[in-house]
Amino acid sequence: MATTSPDNLGKVFKAYDVRGLVGEQLDEDLARATGAAYVEVLGVDAMVIGYDMRPSSPSLAGAFADGATAAGADVTMIGLASTDQLYFASGHLNLPGAMFTASHNPAAYNGIKMCRALAQPVGMESGLAEIRDRVAAGGPPATGSRTGSIDSHDVLQAYAAHLLSLAPVAGRRLKVVVDAGNGMAGHTAPAVFGRLAGQVEMVPLYFELDGTFPNHEANPIEPDNLVDLQKAVIAEQADIGLAFDGDADRCFLVDERGELVSPSTLTALIAARELAKEPGATVIHNLITSRAVPEIVAELGGTPVRTRVGHSYIKATMAETDAIFGGEHSGHFYFRDFWRADSGMLAALHAMAALAESDRPLSALLADYARYPLSGEINSTVADQHAVLTALEAAYGGQDGVSVDKLDGLSVGHQDWAFNVRASNTEPLLRLNVEGKDQSTMARVRDEVLAIIRSGK
Repeated sequence: MATTSPDNLGKVFKAYDVRGLVGEQLDEDLARATGAAYVEVLGVDAMVIGYDMRPSSPSLAGAFADGATAAGADVTMIGLASTDQLYFASGHLNLPGAMFTASHNPAAYNGIKMCRALAQPVGMESGLAEIRDRVAAGGPPATGSRTGSIDSHDVLQAYAAHLLSLAPVAGRRLKVVVDAGNGMAGHTAPAVFGRLAGQVEMVPLYFELDGTFPNHEANPIEPDNLVDLQKAVIAEQADIGLAFDGDADRCFLVDERGELVSPSTLTALIAARELAKEPGATVIHNLITSRAVPEIVAELGGTPVRTRVGHSYIKATMAETDAIFGGEHSGHFYFRDFWRADSGMLAALHAMAALAESDRPLSALLADYARYPLSGEINSTVADQHAVLTALEAAYGGQDGVSVDKLDGLSVGHQDWAFNVRASNTEPLLRLNVEGKDQSTMARVRDEVLAIIRSGK
C-alpha cells in the first residue's frame, strides 16, 4: 500500500500532526507530497524546516523541502533542532515551518509538526485536513511556476538568548541535573546553560543525540524513564532535576529529594510568576490539570480558562483570550511571549529562576502549589475504547454530586475527587488521570476506574 493512499493518510494524519511508522506509514514519498500540499494549501512562498536526531529525520525533511520548493516556496533549513527551537525560528524569522519529529514515540516512528508564520498551529481544523486531502488527490504541484531555493540558517544561539531574556536566572547558585534522554535537549541545553556559567552547574545525562534511545525512552511522563534522573539528583546533591522528551518541547521536574513533580504543580508556579508580571491576566489549563491550578490562578486575581488537550487547541484558546500562559498535564507549557508556543526549556528556566530567587529547597517552594494527590497518567490498551467510556459514564454518571462532561474524552467530577479518561491521539491507548482530596481517596477512585477500563481489554 502506498503511503499516500487515502487509507494510510487516514491513519497518519492525526488531530494536530502527522505521525507513523517509518517506511511502512511515513516515507520520503509522503513527506515530499506533504511538502508540496503544505505550500499549496497554505499559500506559502517561504518556510523554515527543522528535524530531530532520529535516523530517518534528515532524509524526510529533505524530501519535504523538495516538495515545498517544487511547489514554489523558498526553504530555510535550520538543521538539528528541538521543536521549540523550530517555533522560535518561525517567530523570529516570521515564517511558517515544519518540524520532523515523533516526539516521545519509539524509534520506529517519525512525524511532522507544521505551523504557520509566528508559530501559529496547523491542526485538523486549521489546515491539516486540507493538506491531507491535497496529498490524497495526487498529481503534480498545482503551482510550481518557479522552483524555490534552499538555504541554511543557524538559530541556536539566538534561541538560547531569547529564552533567557524571558526567564533570566539570577540569585543563588544552582546545581542542575539534565536528562536529555538522547534527544534534542542534548543539542539545546548546552547552548542555554552555557550562557549561565557561574550561575548554574549542569550535570548532563544522555546528551549524545541518538534516535534509537539506547538508555531509556525519551518520554518523561512515564515514571520508569525518570529513575536515572532521580538517582543522579540524589547522588549529585543537586538542587533540581530536569527531564526532556525526544524533541525537547516537554519538561518534567525532579526535586532535591529525588521526588517527581507534577506538571500541574509547575503550571501553578509559572502561572503565579506570569501573573505577577501582568496582574489579572488569563491563564489556560487543560481539563486534566489539577483543580489546584484554576484555584490558585483565581486566588491570585487571574482568570483561569479550561480547554481540551492538544497544542493546537490551547494555542487557539490563548489567541482568543490573549492568555499570558498555558499549561498541560503532559508537561507542555505555552507562553504568550514565545508566540503562544510551547517550550520545555522556557518552563525549566522559570522553575530555576524561582528556585534561585528563593532560599528554600525546591520541595518546599513547590509545596505552595501542590494541593491534591494525583495519580499521574496511567495508560491502558483496550479493544473497544468507546465501550469502555460508555461503561464508565454508566457507572458514575448517576451518582449523587457527580458531574460529567465530554469536552475531551470523559471527565467525571465530585467535590472530593475527579478523573478524566481519553483516547490518545497518537497511540491505541486510553489515558487515565485521577486526583482526590487525599491519597486514600485518589487511590480508591483510581483503582475503581482502572478495574472498569481493564475489564474491557
